[in-house]
Amino acid sequence: MTHYWGEVIGRNRANCWDCGSRWDDKQTAPVGSFKPNAFGLFDMLGNVYEWTCSEYKASYDGSEQKCAASASRYPLRGGSWNYFPRRVRAAYRYSSYPDNRNDIIGFRLARD
Repeated sequence: MTHYWGEVIGRNRANCWDCGSRWDDKQTAPVGSFKPNAFGLFDMLGNVYEWTCSEYKASYDGSEQKCAASASRYPLRGGSWNYFPRRVRAAYRYSSYPDNRNDIIGFRLARD
């Protein structure tokens, strides 16, 4: 399955370019603006690309699962409010330098 709700992006399920929300291609949406996934997590796709902690490698072989203490580039996942719906999925990888700051990149806080 491409998205946690099904194969097609649909309307008003995420914030991306032409995803059917009022924030599409304008700005980030407030947290919790869309239905959560089966684990109760909100906004896992779209809105802002999320930094991951592993080192980016051009060829994905699954070894990116380990967090890197330092890397020249890190993967971003999940799509953003100003990108096409085809990129709004967890499997889509994009890379960025650690010092890159802009309004399409964010991170997720986790708590045990």
